[in-house]
Amino acid sequence: MVFTGSVSFSTFSAFHVFGARSDAGAARWMPPPARVRAPLYNRAAMHFTIFDTPIIRDLFRWLSIVMLRLCGWKLKGAFPAQDKYVMIGAPHTSNWDFPITLGLCFAARAKIYWMGKHTLFKGPMGPVMRWLGGVPVARHQNNSLVQQMVDVFQRSDRLVLAIPPEGTRKAVKEWKTGFYHIACGAGVPIALAYLDYGRKEGGFGPLFQPSGDIEADMPRIRAFYADKQGRYPR
Repeated sequence: MVFTGSVSFSTFSAFHVFGARSDAGAARWMPPPARVRAPLYNRAAMHFTIFDTPIIRDLFRWLSIVMLRLCGWKLKGAFPAQDKYVMIGAPHTSNWDFPITLGLCFAARAKIYWMGKHTLFKGPMGPVMRWLGGVPVARHQNNSLVQQMVDVFQRSDRLVLAIPPEGTRKAVKEWKTGFYHIACGAGVPIALAYLDYGRKEGGFGPLFQPSGDIEADMPRIRAFYADKQGRYPR
């Protein structure tokens, strides 16, 4: 069931991590304390993004509304007002899914984050990727990707993490389960977002609270998407 209504949005505060400085009054002969680098995911949590940039945010919102209407797309449901949750989106069958999803997010005044390999955030493109909502994750670290994102949630007051459960545009029989384990580990619900090319509508369904029993929960989650049609039906 899809719920319709006005879209609500809570502004996300910026998150900053400052390096430690030695006390100015400390004895000069003492060596300076070693700088401890914060984990990638800690430094990236709740940072300023394109969805916070006033002029660009408002311009993109109106452009998105106009383009969606011209293309015949409708926004359904209200962006969940809860502070923290994992948002999944399906079905994912085309490269067009990304710009349409981005347009729907701007139209709904939604602010989302997404995960990206930490190497994408190095060099001059790093600030750009963060501004676009990226959160760097390092797979080579001892702690798993799931635990990294659980830590992000625990350090954040507000966070909406968007994850495509299929993980690819190709047809897959089984979804990747990382989104489920992140939600369970962080103790947050799962928002069911979707694109339906058959009806030319996209939006937000209900929040699903995982029980921890993935065998029981996954069929219920996938049932919500049973009547949703991708650009290339499977």
